[in-house]
Parts: sequence; structure tokens; C-alpha cells
Amino acid sequence: MIRFICLVIFLISYLILSIPVFFFEWLLGICNKKARDYSSLRIVQWGFKVILRITGVEVTVIGEENIPDEPVLFIPNHRSFFDILLTYSRCQRLTGYIAKKEMEHIPLLSTWMHFVYCLFLDRENPREGLKTILKAIDYIKEGISICIFPEGTRNKGEELSMLPFKDGAFKIATRTNCAIIPISLNNTSAIFENQMPRIKKAHVIMEYGTPIYPNDLDKEDKKRIGAYVQNIIQTTIEKNAALLEP
Repeated sequence: MIRFICLVIFLISYLILSIPVFFFEWLLGICNKKARDYSSLRIVQWGFKVILRITGVEVTVIGEENIPDEPVLFIPNHRSFFDILLTYSRCQRLTGYIAKKEMEHIPLLSTWMHFVYCLFLDRENPREGLKTILKAIDYIKEGISICIFPEGTRNKGEELSMLPFKDGAFKIATRTNCAIIPISLNNTSAIFENQMPRIKKAHVIMEYGTPIYPNDLDKEDKKRIGAYVQNIIQTTIEKNAALLEP
């Protein structure tokens, strides 16, 4: 429980102390929007890295060199709240995450999310959901990467299982031909979800797959691109499970 309490204290302190920082970031954005964007990115990443240090998580990263220096669509599997922290803390380029609509109403946190190009998806309203996907497509065209969890929610099933990937997430790539980067995450639920509310030291494996350009796929694979990418991630998390064995 000590780690959980320390994390809560840090998070509340971070959000409160960031109130004057919002004003500075707003002024910086007036003078130099790009500088503001990267300043906000690094500030949020610093906070995430501190939280991960509090958890004591050990991360093995594989294939990070596979990420091209261009806007991409990150596609991770999703089992933990910490999946966001683990993946976002390593982003080199501006990257917006697609989050559930409810997070837009969390004071201070939602302000930071807007600063770093996060989008909020209304899963109950298909029309609004489409608008979010179209905005994500615009971000890709503007040079901003996007990360979306295509399972749509956290998978609470068996460790090596996944929920079916939702095809709508992949429109971001098929309409721009940006690279899809599969991210395979192993054992992230061991940090928190497996023993809530306690936080436990855990060894996490995170592997970045090779870029997948939709237009390079054959017709059938492109038509079933969600299943195609899910199969890659499934194969990888099964392979990496061996790295966690004692």
C-alpha cells in the first residue's frame, strides 16, 4: 500500500502544482507553438516516469529501433492503466492518445491531455466516434502520431488473451497509409490490476513490431487489417511470455 499512497500523493501534487505551468505553456504556445508542444510532451513524460519509478516496475524494451521518424499509428494490446504510462513515456515525437470520453471531465488532467493532442472517443455515439477518428487522421497528416487501444477497453481476461480488435481504429492508417507499429505488452496487469489497490514490483516486456504500411499489404490482409495486426501482437506476447518465466 505504501507505493499506492506515494503514487496518489505525487499525482495530486503534480496536478495542483501544474496549474501555474498551464499559464506558462499557454504563453509559450503564443510565441512558439512547436516549442510548447514539445515542452508539454516532456513535462507529462517526466510525470509518468516518476510514477513508474514509484511502482518499481522493470521494463524490458525490444524493437524500439523499428519506429520510423515519421507520424505513425501505435497499436498496443491493453490490460492495465499503466499501459498508457509505459508507452507514452517513450514517445520521441508528438503523440496523441485516443481516450474514453469520460476522461475529458477530469479537472487538470484533461487540460494536460488537450495540450498533448489527446482525443476523446464517445463509444456510445458512432457519429461522434467517427469525428474523433477523422480528427486523428488530420493529426497524422499534420505530423502527429496517434496511439489507440483497438480492444476498446482493458482486457480483464487471461494474461495472454486479447479482446477482438475494432476495425474503426485502423481507418487512421488505411486513409493515410501511415505506418502501423504494433506494441506487444506482457505482464502489465501485475503492476496494479492483479492485486488492487496494492501496487507491486513487476517485470514488463514491451516489444515494438516492424512497421506495417497498409498499402503494402495484399488485398485480403488489408481488408482484415485489424485481425492481421492482432495476430502479430498475439504471436509476440506468447513468444515474450517465456522471458518472464523464473
